[in-house]
Amino acid sequence: MILLGPTGVGKTELSLRVAEHFASPIISSDSRQLYRDLPIGTAAPTSEQLSRVKHYMVGTLSLTDYYSASNFENDVMALLSKLYKTT
Repeated sequence: MILLGPTGVGKTELSLRVAEHFASPIISSDSRQLYRDLPIGTAAPTSEQLSRVKHYMVGTLSLTDYYSASNFENDVMALLSKLYKTT
């Protein structure tokens, strides 16, 4: 599921409810929430929200880390393969 919308419309709470219902993690594609040094300016999930559901791609990088869209694609594809392995 992809959840899109402007800032401040409740995407985070909706994503948490959906993830809790389906016992599924959240993989953020917000290019700014990747950086752990920007919690306020990016409306990053709170520690309470992060504790409710496993989040990926949130607060994982330092502002000095180089990270491109290609890096993101590679990391997410590897993560999806790991999370949803079919046997």
